[in-house]
Amino acid sequence: MRDFYDSYSTVINFIGLNAILGLSLYITLACGLLSLANAAFMGIGAYTAALLTLKQDWPFPLVLLAGALMATLVAAPLGIPILRLRGVFLAISTIGFGEVTRIVITNLSVTGGALGLPSIPRKTEWWHIYGLLVLLLFFFWRLRGSRMGYALEAIREDEAAARTMGINTTYYKVLAFMIGAFIAGLAGALDAHLVRAISPNQYGFTRAVEILTYAVVGGITSFLGPVLGAVLITSIPELLRSDALRDLGIKPGADRVIINGVILLVVILFLPRGLISIFDRRWSLPRWRRPRGPDGESLAGESLSSGV
Repeated sequence: MRDFYDSYSTVINFIGLNAILGLSLYITLACGLLSLANAAFMGIGAYTAALLTLKQDWPFPLVLLAGALMATLVAAPLGIPILRLRGVFLAISTIGFGEVTRIVITNLSVTGGALGLPSIPRKTEWWHIYGLLVLLLFFFWRLRGSRMGYALEAIREDEAAARTMGINTTYYKVLAFMIGAFIAGLAGALDAHLVRAISPNQYGFTRAVEILTYAVVGGITSFLGPVLGAVLITSIPELLRSDALRDLGIKPGADRVIINGVILLVVILFLPRGLISIFDRRWSLPRWRRPRGPDGESLAGESLSSGV
């Protein structure tokens, strides 16, 4: 087991990190908000934690918390005006925020400018990553049946109707935005102390699209979807190094982006609800076993599992 981890430790660690990032986006998608600011929040958390480690020599648990809280503090005032937007307008505005954040970090001397921060002590271990992932999965599992979970689902389905029912939609949307920023900031702090060198370009538009891909490929109807998406997308580079794929003429790394795009296209075409829909279908009752009403129509849903 130790030999296996030594051989694949990088992939194992990044699967966990990317799953955490996917969950940071899931909380906003759960209430129908397409925000692409999580890469920027990840960068804020990474730089905050790294600077506190390098300049102040803070203990590792404190720098993790500081990185997450700094991302949350930035998200709080940003969320109130920006979450009035919907759909593509919200996505574009959060992309703009991410680019502004990247440029600011690039032009600050304390952050090392475009070169970033090297020689960060490696303090992140696999059990830090997966311990946090387990805690987050428990949180989202409990969220499903909570007051907040039902409020987020109502907002996602019809915000106007949710507001009419007395749900404070602004409060819950901003809260979801802040929780997503907190999780992304934690992931950034862990990432900085894992890769040991960070730069502004690591947290730009490309990373934002990658995080969205984890959620879309895995499925946003359940909190397990982004985890499945992260496992698949992160494992692809390692699979491309196999001898079997080399025999097919696939070069390691050269066709990585193309294969990622093909997988995303296949999932959208044949599994529009993501990989999680495979398990939904498996656990659903067959049509002939579903209870029927007087008119002969099925009274059971298509699936026994639900989102949020």
